[in-house]
This record gives sequence, structure tokens and C-alpha cells, in this order.
Amino acid sequence: MKRLFSILAIAAVMTFGNLQASTVPAQLLTANVQLLIAPINTTTTIQEEAVEEASSLSFHQNLKKRFIEGGPGFMGIVLLCLILGLAIAIERIIFLSLSTTNTKKLQQNVEDALNSGGVEAAKEVCRNTKGPVASIYYQGLDRADESIDAAEKAVVAYGGVQMGQLEKNVSWVSLFIALAPMLGFMGTVIGMIQAFDKIEAAGDMQPSLVAGGIKVALLTTVFGLIVAIILQIFYNYIVAKIDRIVNDMEDASITLIDMLVAYKNKK
Repeated sequence: MKRLFSILAIAAVMTFGNLQASTVPAQLLTANVQLLIAPINTTTTIQEEAVEEASSLSFHQNLKKRFIEGGPGFMGIVLLCLILGLAIAIERIIFLSLSTTNTKKLQQNVEDALNSGGVEAAKEVCRNTKGPVASIYYQGLDRADESIDAAEKAVVAYGGVQMGQLEKNVSWVSLFIALAPMLGFMGTVIGMIQAFDKIEAAGDMQPSLVAGGIKVALLTTVFGLIVAIILQIFYNYIVAKIDRIVNDMEDASITLIDMLVAYKNKK
């Protein structure tokens, strides 16, 4: 009886021991799995929070954030290029818009005044009309009493003066177009140098050190290119408007000489 009780006791101890032995590795395995999964879940959570934060920002807020991350040094200079370039471009657009006249209507009014009231009446029409075409007409009519050649020379000379006024300060816009991306590239190079300096000081290739420097470097390049693209659009519009006004000036000058020849022949 005692032997039977002893055998049952030993079997119970062995069974309980095996259960404990099998439970401990299972618990250790579960703990290890949780430890392995925890960093992944943490990283995923951080990335999701960063994405949600970036998506929740408006365009203006996101642009402001990127501008601050790029650093006040080169980003401020690039912003200054944008402000000065836009100021000059807007001033030129306003000036060119005011310089645009209805050339056909002006030609008809000058011709009618020339036939009815003579040169002085035609000059009065030009005085009351704004724009480079009217100014050229006035200079040509002012020399009409001398000769046709003198009137033609006056028209050509004053046409060059008017063209210079139309193109005034446009070269500054082209300068800022070239300067903005160059400053951005310089900021990129300096940012890369700073990143490698941090790597050298740390003595280790840590991704955070490299990523921060490269991010700042690329932001300066992006903003420089954006400024250049914006100013290039305004520059092309200004150049096209100047070309259109210059073509009107040339056509109007030829028409004026023809009107003066016809007026001289009638006298």
C-alpha cells in the first residue's frame, strides 16, 4: 500500500514538474515575441503619427515648417530673391500694361487729324494719348516740317529710347532667376559638409546624423528651384509683352512715315 502511494506520489511530482518545465519556456517564448514585436509596433505607431501630423497641416503651415527646417541663413536669402524679383516683375507688368495702347485707333486718329488740321492737330492727338507709340508719333511729327528723312531718324532714335524704358530692370529679374537655385545648391553643399562633420565628430555612421544634414541641404535646393520657376514664369510673360509692344512700335513707325509721305505729296 505504501509502495503504491509512493509510486502515485512520484508520478504526480513528475507530471507536475513536466507541466512546470513546459510552461516556463512557453512563457519565455511569449515574452521574447512581445519584446520583438514591441519595437516594431512602436516604430509603426511613430511613423503613423508623423504621417497623420504631416497630413493634418495645411499647405501654408507645411511650407512654413519646411522653411524653418531649412535654416534661416540661405532660406532667408532665397526668400529675399523671391521678394525683390516679384516686386520688379509686378512693377514691369503694371508699366507695360499702361504702355499698351490701341495702335489701330491711334493711327486712324492721327491720320484724320493730319488731313483735317495739319501737323499740329496730329501732334495734339499724340499729346493726349499715353504709351510709347504715341510718343514716337509725336517725335516723328515734330520733325515733319524739316524732311521725311529727319522724321524717320527721329522715329528710329526715339524708338530705341522707348525700348530701353520698356526693358528697364528686367535684367534684375533674370539675375534673381539664376541666383536663387545657385544659392540653393550652395546651401545643399554646406548642409552635406555639416552632415559629414557630425559623422566625423561622432565617429559612427548614424542614420539620424546623415538624414538631418541631407534634409536641410535638400530643402534649400527645393526652395531655390521653386523661386526660380516662379520668377521664370513672370520673366517670360514680361518678355512676351515687351516683344508685342515693340512690334506695334515698328509697325506704327512704318505707317507714320507712309502718312507723312502722303501728306507731303498733297501739299
